[in-house]
Amino acid sequence: MSASRIVLNEPQQHRFEINRAALVDAAIFREEQERIFERCWLYVGHESEVRAPGDFRTRMVCGRPLILCRDSRNELRVFLNTCRHRGTVVCREAQGNAERYTCFYHGWTYDRDGRLYAVPGQSAYPPNFNRSELGLKEPPRVEAYRGFVFLNFDANAVPLREYLGSAVENIDLVLDQSPSGRMEMIHGTQEYDNRANWKLLVENSYDDYHLLTTHATWLDYLKSSGVEVKRPEKGHVLPSHGLGKDLGNGHGTTDNVNFRGRPVAAWIPIYGDAAKPELERIRAELVQRLGPERAKRVADTNRNLLIFPNLVLLDGSSVSVRSFQPLAPDRMRVRAGALGPVEETPLARQVRLDSFLTFYGPGGFATPDDIAALEAVQEGLGAYKEVQWSPLTRGMAKQGEQLNTDEAHLRAFWIQWDKLMRAA
Repeated sequence: MSASRIVLNEPQQHRFEINRAALVDAAIFREEQERIFERCWLYVGHESEVRAPGDFRTRMVCGRPLILCRDSRNELRVFLNTCRHRGTVVCREAQGNAERYTCFYHGWTYDRDGRLYAVPGQSAYPPNFNRSELGLKEPPRVEAYRGFVFLNFDANAVPLREYLGSAVENIDLVLDQSPSGRMEMIHGTQEYDNRANWKLLVENSYDDYHLLTTHATWLDYLKSSGVEVKRPEKGHVLPSHGLGKDLGNGHGTTDNVNFRGRPVAAWIPIYGDAAKPELERIRAELVQRLGPERAKRVADTNRNLLIFPNLVLLDGSSVSVRSFQPLAPDRMRVRAGALGPVEETPLARQVRLDSFLTFYGPGGFATPDDIAALEAVQEGLGAYKEVQWSPLTRGMAKQGEQLNTDEAHLRAFWIQWDKLMRAA
């Protein structure tokens, strides 16, 4: 199916519809890999996941096996995890520390700087065999923004900072939680498959329209714990006024007044009385360091930020870093973990992890509900030939600000997706 028939965007008629084939069709899925994932900046990991020379994490990004690591000078590196001989992955562990990487097939060995260190029986190769030209390959572009490491398979891509654009303002709000501006991934990353198209998780990650229905159990839990979240009398909007924002380049975010407490100085009863003085101390530090206005922005608002195409920073009751790799039109692999300030005290870290696991964890109030919802959507899309179009028009007739329950930020994602899919 031609990409020109996937997204119907007619602003004057207040019409915006998505052809459901975009979430099912195998040919469209293959085109996405080439036109989006091989041309956009993609998240690899956080610098805190590898700290010392030789530390490594193996990842799969855009179908490529990777090694995120520190070299002998303790510099961040990303290598393609494939032996230059016959293609075998040279590092088969998920994480660890290595002096060298040895291919278990024929024994070719690489050092932590990616150089080919040893070849068994090298004398059998002809004179033009040059070991110095057969080191581990690296992606064409690797850049980082404040600890978040990205790669790009397009050597001619714009610099990462330019690509991120105004999204960095929202990333900076996350980093401002730390007195030093340094955050770290907390041990215990989750990885799981979701039987749904990856774009459904994009929408779900910053779609506040589903909150009151899909996560009703969580809202009831908050209420029973002393956190009152009043249901609206009419409509489907929470009383804590929130916005949906198009940040350009396909990036977008919700921007909400927080009502559920945060381990950056907003206490609620479920944290326990022992945590109250610590959160008050954190808030005082924020005010002293950032000033009252910026401190209030950091402590009292939360956002679900999409970095196009497949990274989401969920800066809510805690900070979750969520990335997902498409495996098939109806399957993705999700990686999620908690992010926290490096200076955090054990008590504040406990509050952060409790908040993360309670909502975003594999047995939390949100994640199982969302997985079930997306898999139900994918099942329903089996009728995509008979029911072809999905409307995405909430808020489209409004002038001015768009609410977090409107769909302007979702439309921004689809407009960028459509632009890239149409590109030569």
